[in-house]
Amino acid sequence: MPRVERVREVLSGPLNSAYLEKKMVEGWKPVAVVWEREVESDAPEPANIAEAVPYGLKISEDCLRLEQDIVEKEALVVMLEMIIQDKPLSEIAEALNARGFRTRNNTKWTPGSVFDMLPRLIEVGPRVFTSEEWVVRRGRLMNVV
Repeated sequence: MPRVERVREVLSGPLNSAYLEKKMVEGWKPVAVVWEREVESDAPEPANIAEAVPYGLKISEDCLRLEQDIVEKEALVVMLEMIIQDKPLSEIAEALNARGFRTRNNTKWTPGSVFDMLPRLIEVGPRVFTSEEWVVRRGRLMNVV
């Protein structure tokens, strides 16, 4: 079965028929259009309750729930292991980069980006520490320390 590829583009100018024809020649077909306009209103802006999907999770294929992102979960566990070993953030960032992990923006980890993950690590830590996988990792950690 062929794979479906989707691309979201932000237009820098008006949408015209020449652009649509060019994309269709390339094999693309339009599947959605989002319209936007400015309006004068005294009504307050609706509250923005949207937030990013937490690191370590992704939107499921059916778009109905969140599920684990295996690669991001492994990066979180590596960070937790190294924090427990009292490693500096710079060393954690180097280890993540050496293992091929990247941030959500597909950039290399820095001490600052690892620091920004601390609230997420605090949130996810209790679930990781009670997992069977962690019991095995903890045994290896104790042998190293």
